[in-house]
Amino acid sequence: MSGLCFFDTNVLVYADDISSPKKKERAITLFAEHLRQQTAVVSLQVLQEYFAAATRKLQLAPDAAQRKVEIIARAKVVRFDPSDVIAAIELHRLTRISFWDALIVHAARLANAGILYSEDLQTDASLAGVRVVNPFTK
Repeated sequence: MSGLCFFDTNVLVYADDISSPKKKERAITLFAEHLRQQTAVVSLQVLQEYFAAATRKLQLAPDAAQRKVEIIARAKVVRFDPSDVIAAIELHRLTRISFWDALIVHAARLANAGILYSEDLQTDASLAGVRVVNPFTK
């Protein structure tokens, strides 16, 4: 696997969450380092989910959330074809993870990311050849 690392939405949302200062600092540092090294990967789904969560959950103003999406989009961005949705459905059926998580895992697999940073999936699990890492443990 390559040095590419896929970022799930929840990790990026923590970068703006003032109610969790330790997670905020970790998320900012981790994503910034991977952006600098050009090893950060997200998907269109992550960009959309980030905007929705930032404006709804964190109450960020839409223009501020848009600026953040523009920064996140500097990473490699995975885009889907209809066949990718079918592949994610198959992954969902095989692993019993949610369909939305299966889309994330499939996007990470498409990008050849070796690591998927997520708080939502079981850490150290291997899903479709991608290792899940919770960046907030340790």
